[in-house]
Amino acid sequence: MKIATASDHAGYRLKEDIKRLLAGEGHEILDYGTASGEVSVDYPDWGFRAADAVASHKAERGILVCGTGIGMSIAANKVRGIRAALCHDHFTAVMSRRHNDANILVLGARVLGSDVASDIVRAWLAEPFEGGRHSFRIDKISAYEDETSSTHEAAAAGGRTVVIDHPLVRHKLGLMRNKETSSKDFRDLVQEVAGLMVYEITRHLPLEEVEIETPVATTSVFTLSGKKLAIVPVLRAGLGMVEGILKLVPNAKVGHIGLYRDPKTLKPVDYYCKLPADISERDIFVVDPMLATGGSAAAAVSHIRERGGKRMSLVSLLAAPEGIARFHQEHPDVDIYVAAVDSNLDDHGYIVPGLGDAGDRLFGTK
Repeated sequence: MKIATASDHAGYRLKEDIKRLLAGEGHEILDYGTASGEVSVDYPDWGFRAADAVASHKAERGILVCGTGIGMSIAANKVRGIRAALCHDHFTAVMSRRHNDANILVLGARVLGSDVASDIVRAWLAEPFEGGRHSFRIDKISAYEDETSSTHEAAAAGGRTVVIDHPLVRHKLGLMRNKETSSKDFRDLVQEVAGLMVYEITRHLPLEEVEIETPVATTSVFTLSGKKLAIVPVLRAGLGMVEGILKLVPNAKVGHIGLYRDPKTLKPVDYYCKLPADISERDIFVVDPMLATGGSAAAAVSHIRERGGKRMSLVSLLAAPEGIARFHQEHPDVDIYVAAVDSNLDDHGYIVPGLGDAGDRLFGTK
């Protein structure tokens, strides 16, 4: 089983004990931090990372640890699709799975000893969900989340559709929509919005702790733990987003995939693909400003999979509901990040209200 783990500084030592237990029993561990028990950190920063990994199906379950377990439990349950259970003994661990189908176990390092925690973990991992009347109750929770969540998701999809609606993104997107915006300003805005979106897209990158010398003293700081990234723009419009992303992750490698939409059939036609040789080892951001019918984006992801790509996210500026539905139907495990979801497609396959043809506006062609 693939299990996401995370802790704050108070839960670090117990988290490491649990990781050794999990590894010894053959589980695959995705550790989202923290990397030390010495540096004080904020539990939500780490709990959200692991909870998001479970919610997006990067991990099958999660185990979170803080001092009492209360903080991590509160944080994890803010993530849509998460059912985090704070357990203090064998019985509550069993029942959290049997009746509640808990997908995250939360433990309090200052409440439990290592032996009791190990027993809880084993019981929680082994216990199946009973289903029946309990499924009906969990469906009510899911329905409430659907009604109140601000994150748009394809109804039957495994992957998320994350709408990054930061005020700066919304402001710049509004400028981009204006037909009077020049090609130069449009290009600048596309880069700026892509750069702003990177903050959300890279939320799950793992960190490691290193020791440095400041001008005053020695201290421990966090740095990215060597995660390999790749940016693959869908030609030609995707090129406009690359520079904005590279400004923040300059060590990412860039591939290219050439697809165009046949104006009559609206189906994607491929003509070029060049990817980094180690694409299978990288987290891949497929960038295409407009997710309209979804055909080109879905085809791009399929082409990258055929060449060894595994971990992918789609990054777009605008999406239509039709495109989201089709993309998730073909790639239910791939997350979509967008700045806005618009109303619909018109008879020509353009997003409404949209911003026109992104490629033409980027490069001044018509």
